[in-house]
Amino acid sequence: MIHRILALLVLTVATATSWAEFKAGAIVVDITPTKLPVFVNGSFLNRSLDKINTRINARAVVLENGKTQIAIVVVDSCMMSRPFLDEVKALASKQTGIDTQRILISATHSHSAPASMGCLGGEPDLAYVPLLRGKLVEAIASAQANIEPARIGFAKADASEFTASRQWILRSDRIEADPFGNKTVQANMHIGGNREAVTGEAGPEDPELSLISIQSRTGRPIAVIANFSMHYFGDNDISSDYYGLFSDGLKERISSEKPQGKPAFVGMMSHGCSGDIWRVDYRIPEAQRPKHTIGEYASGLIDIAMRAYAGIRYDENPTMVMAEKRMTLKYRVPNTQLLEWGRRIAAEMGGRPPKNQTEVYALEQIHLHERQQTEIVLQALRIGEIAIATTPTETYAITGLKVKSASPFPHTMVIELANGGDGYIPPPEMHAWGGYNTWPARSAGLEIQAEPKITQASIALLEDISGAPRKEWMIPTGPLTKTILNLNPRAYWRLNEFTGPIAVDATGYHHDATYTGGVAYYLDGPFSSKFCANDVNRAPHFVGGRVRSSIADLGRNYSVSLWIWNGMPNDGRDFSGWFYSRDHDHGIGLDGEHLGIGGKSGNTGKLVFQTRHGSVAGKSEVPRWTWQQVLLVREGDSVRVYLNGLLEIETNARRGNLTTMFFGGRTDSDFNWEGRLDEIAVFNRRLQKSEIIKLGAQ
Repeated sequence: MIHRILALLVLTVATATSWAEFKAGAIVVDITPTKLPVFVNGSFLNRSLDKINTRINARAVVLENGKTQIAIVVVDSCMMSRPFLDEVKALASKQTGIDTQRILISATHSHSAPASMGCLGGEPDLAYVPLLRGKLVEAIASAQANIEPARIGFAKADASEFTASRQWILRSDRIEADPFGNKTVQANMHIGGNREAVTGEAGPEDPELSLISIQSRTGRPIAVIANFSMHYFGDNDISSDYYGLFSDGLKERISSEKPQGKPAFVGMMSHGCSGDIWRVDYRIPEAQRPKHTIGEYASGLIDIAMRAYAGIRYDENPTMVMAEKRMTLKYRVPNTQLLEWGRRIAAEMGGRPPKNQTEVYALEQIHLHERQQTEIVLQALRIGEIAIATTPTETYAITGLKVKSASPFPHTMVIELANGGDGYIPPPEMHAWGGYNTWPARSAGLEIQAEPKITQASIALLEDISGAPRKEWMIPTGPLTKTILNLNPRAYWRLNEFTGPIAVDATGYHHDATYTGGVAYYLDGPFSSKFCANDVNRAPHFVGGRVRSSIADLGRNYSVSLWIWNGMPNDGRDFSGWFYSRDHDHGIGLDGEHLGIGGKSGNTGKLVFQTRHGSVAGKSEVPRWTWQQVLLVREGDSVRVYLNGLLEIETNARRGNLTTMFFGGRTDSDFNWEGRLDEIAVFNRRLQKSEIIKLGAQ
């Protein structure tokens, strides 16, 4: 009986919430500094600016549904610390009555806005911080005062032309030194411009431009909260960067007039997961890249936003729920040797500001040692079918994609640098490749497992506010995928995982494989329309790692089909790379077979089939950074290798009975593959000519 009463009570509360009138209010508050110059964040060393290019603002929305009120504030700031924002929330709550756990405050990540916290060699502007604190409280209170009956809707659009990965992977023979004097850097930001030295991007981009539109019940625009994953554009003077230009431009396009007796429309651009994202696409040769001004860049995004905005449908009675989680995460504190190094350099500096990266990171080791750990804040917000998740970090695009793909909601926006400024959180596998996004500092100092912990906690919060479990992400099946499955392979690894160690077998025969060593996940794969219908096909990029599998029942005749994308210049090293190997792990035996692409020592850019007894090369040069289909067909001791359905190699080689296969490297790890592989299928028979043509068709 008690359980029935409790269930009825829960149902009554939920129903009352859904019937309550939805209201919203918005405001723009100028937070431009009144005293110049000001310190700004965003560089390794401290810097100040004394000219104002564009005004900087805090843009706030307050939402209400029954007794619940939620505030969302987007601030033209590089980042703001969690203690500072906790203080702002407490002051705002005291003035407005809005619970501190229902206040979301995020930074746009403008690198030309006044500094409110210390970061690397930069210090907070202590004269500006009190002004910002008061203005943020004012923004929340003023938005609350503007509340009126409202409705809400969502739209999204593809803005892939305006975003790209800025973190690229260096060739294994081009590893660079870090500030600590060690050669550890195999991935870093903005090295993609040197195309000869890199093998490809380290992660995917998220091209989604999303919009949450809020209108009055009569259709008068109140606010639009946009979200996009692009780090920042850059400006020489104090400015709101492209975020402010987008927000102001959106206002001009949607509702530039202030209605009589009503607040003006508010455009807002929040920061999506952009830790490894930039506006320059290094895949395009420099001479062919678009050369946008900051104004042209913002205007182009507005064009895309307006097309999406025109089709929005609105909900007048959305359910509204918000949840918050605080977590304690450890810093990667220095060992004794590194701490002594930092203290020695700090003593030599004698209290002056750092002048170079070495001095910056020496001081950062002392900061991390003193702090040891920190508290972070995560939030999730539901407004009808729309969800917002937050991270307090400079979050990579792949992490945002993980959260969105698992979200139980039809529409999900992920806002980074919200409720804190806790630095970069690369996925764990990327820590091994170094780069300044991994060098221990307050700007990149959280524990190696911070990314999966934050990701899983964010998804769990979305489950909590939805009352539904997370979605199991599955890549769609396209026509070529169906062709492969209809040929009944013994194993088929689509290699679309967000992370390792398991590469799932799509056949149902349960021959799951294992990722080992360095692998970057979820890059663009081949021919999305053929493999994934309307979605993006995904593939791993190999950075010294491999995929290992074991299939015991292949017999005398078998076929191996896979798609390859070579990241190495064909003449970049003696042998470009091995992508398939069937042999003993860590060695080369009599019965092994290996398939790769030749380098500058011979057979440059051509397929090479090798056994212990020698090698045979193909006829055609395989172009770099393009997807090619390779098929090995064995009939007893006869071997044929096809490139895009055409015969390249025909030879005889002793057939062994080994069950272990490696993809992404040879069994002895000599000249491992530096590039991508995808859609690997293994058949326990010799494929026929008509089947070979089907697999190689492009």
